[in-house]
Amino acid sequence: MDRIILKGMSFYGYHGAFEAENELGQIFLVDLELYLDLSEAGETDDLEKTVHYGEVFELVKEIMEGKPVQLIEHLAERIAKQVFSHYNRVLETKVKITKNNPPIPGHYEGVGIEIVRKR
Repeated sequence: MDRIILKGMSFYGYHGAFEAENELGQIFLVDLELYLDLSEAGETDDLEKTVHYGEVFELVKEIMEGKPVQLIEHLAERIAKQVFSHYNRVLETKVKITKNNPPIPGHYEGVGIEIVRKR
């Protein structure tokens, strides 16, 4: 299946289970893949036959920079649901959210989650 990829979207938010995360905030990285048939868009050069990734970015931004929640799993579910509710062409979506600097001890590039949802 074809896909649209939005990789490395960066947002500052106050999400997390720890008080420090809610007070100080942090950067969240979001990767999003939308699975759909892009053949008609490719043949016709018609924006209406695909998904406008600028609009998708704004949808993700609204969630990630919006009301704080405890779990990035919840943010990912909200993103997947919003994508499906706004874009009927999307049959499957993969959402990955990474925290580069969570307030936990250790050395790593980041911690995160990835979900895959099908319509």
